[in-house]
Amino acid sequence: MQVYTTPKLNKVKVTSDFWKRYRELVVKEVLPYQWKVMNDEADISIAEDPQNNGQDKNSHAVANLKIAAGEMTGHHYGFPFQDTDVYKWLEAAAYSFGYHPNPDLKQITDNLIDLIAKAQDDDGYLSTYFQIDAPERKFKRLQQSHELYTMGHYIEAGVAYYNATGNEKALDIAKRMANCIDNHFGLEEGKIPGYDGHPEIELALSRLYEVTQDKKYLDLAHYFLTQRGQDPAFFEKQIKADGDSTDRDLIPGMRDFTREYYLAAEPIKDQKVPHGHAVRVVYLCTGMAYVARYTGDKDLLAACDRFWNDIVKRQMYITGNIGQTTTGEAFTYDYDLPNDTDYGETCASVGMSFFARQMLNIHAKGEYADVLEKELFNGALSGMSLDGKHFFYVNPLEADPAASKGNPGKSHVLTHRADWFGCACCPANLARLIASVDEYLYTEKGDTILSHQFIANDAEFDDGIQVSQTNHFPWSGDIHYEIQNPNQAAFKFGIRIPSWSASYELNVDGAAKTLPVKDGFIYLDVDGQSLTIDLKLDMSTKIMRANNRVSHDFGKVAVQRGPVVYAAEQADNQAPLWLYQVSPDAQTDYHFDEKLLDGVGVIKVAAKREKLNADDADLYTEAKPADTETVDLTMVPYYAWANRQDGQMRVWLNR
Repeated sequence: MQVYTTPKLNKVKVTSDFWKRYRELVVKEVLPYQWKVMNDEADISIAEDPQNNGQDKNSHAVANLKIAAGEMTGHHYGFPFQDTDVYKWLEAAAYSFGYHPNPDLKQITDNLIDLIAKAQDDDGYLSTYFQIDAPERKFKRLQQSHELYTMGHYIEAGVAYYNATGNEKALDIAKRMANCIDNHFGLEEGKIPGYDGHPEIELALSRLYEVTQDKKYLDLAHYFLTQRGQDPAFFEKQIKADGDSTDRDLIPGMRDFTREYYLAAEPIKDQKVPHGHAVRVVYLCTGMAYVARYTGDKDLLAACDRFWNDIVKRQMYITGNIGQTTTGEAFTYDYDLPNDTDYGETCASVGMSFFARQMLNIHAKGEYADVLEKELFNGALSGMSLDGKHFFYVNPLEADPAASKGNPGKSHVLTHRADWFGCACCPANLARLIASVDEYLYTEKGDTILSHQFIANDAEFDDGIQVSQTNHFPWSGDIHYEIQNPNQAAFKFGIRIPSWSASYELNVDGAAKTLPVKDGFIYLDVDGQSLTIDLKLDMSTKIMRANNRVSHDFGKVAVQRGPVVYAAEQADNQAPLWLYQVSPDAQTDYHFDEKLLDGVGVIKVAAKREKLNADDADLYTEAKPADTETVDLTMVPYYAWANRQDGQMRVWLNR
């Protein structure tokens, strides 16, 4: 009888040209730029802000910490959660040390840890707004305060920094924070029977549990999840006790949103579909998946499955973006997917990546890896320019500079990436995802290694097992694996067959092989000293359509090749772009252009373009066959749009 080993992943080195460029960009451009911004040393403009929230002077994020630490005097500036910009930046820096050691940056981050420790209260509390300007209001207005959200982001950063550097102080700050929260929250006498208006602490405590194995932190995460919605009026009661006047609000307008917006109208186990703020939803889902896996809580797991299915099958854009409306950065209703007013916050795509990764840890299903891949190559990546210094908060699927300027309902849609934002959650969030992408390539389940992302890498596992994957993905579907297994450990190796690949070819040690696809994976038994696998995926260009319940995409088509969704830009095509028509069986031509947009695959699509009416033509006339001409429509990857001159963009084209 064959005895299978339990392979444990030790290290992954990303070798993909595509992702190495982005990861080096994080080190060389993104982190230094963001550090300058947070120290108010960068020459930036954040007046052009899609939230129009008025926080447009500077960041002041590091200064807030210095004031709390007693190194500066002054008042807090920014949102109550301004500290999180620093914490997500610190987390990204921690991950970067794993692939690009940088003594100068390490000195900065070590000093930052010292500053954070100095700013932390004796009881472990740390949220600079309340420490500086409102110490008497700690934990008094949780709907708006983001205190647990803020400390959750430090806990994540502290865990990452400890894992990367062994810095005990970084981990100690996180534990003291969690202990402070544990002392204040719960159902025991004298504790607060509540939770934060913005989920995050749940997934952070789960990560702290992983590194410390202290069950207290897992129990606290479980409490926050099961307590949410038990008293639907909890936030309103707190507001009344803290002072009902709107001038007491920490963030104007936050009390106007419904209980559903905060996922607090009823217990999670009773919530049928996700409502409200998209980032809140996916952070909550990530926490639920974490805690469900460690505790076996079936109610939380069932909620994960329900929320996942509704998001992916009814509320997700083809690019992976989620959150349809600027009002509350929120979900709306099933199949409501407008393209020109789409919000699609970068943070929501990053959060969806977190959720997908945790679902893969529960179920060995390719659908989760498909969505993770969709986010990595489309929805999340579009949030940063190719220079690493400009960012999208909002990620539309259709844009027009004239519409953004002339229609207040579309003013949140920028057609060029901004220097920074008053609410700057997205830039550092994307940086930490890119810097940690090596952690998203494999999932270990029992005796099985799942290789579910085609990002070239060299991986080391226990028992001397080494897996090397080489490719030119996402431009080529030829995937090559070399597995070294010197101790002849017996294990299973699962490879995802993506939903976008209609067929595949497989060669194992040079011999053609056909294997059944089970839940999106094929499996090979490994017990010899080495194994060579060659996988060929179907990279043909596909003309896509949406479910006909999606009114905004009815009569339209989109273009996708492999995992990459394409967009037409005015930089390549004569405007206006709404005059182009593409047939579902249109001829397409693909070529790789190494000089364009830092190297991209370009697709030319046979199309018809209707001739533009004269400026003085009647506004309405009798419908007759239009005068059209045959043209080639040039399309580039969606993630790379808006890196050239300003202009129109469209993902969905008239059929």
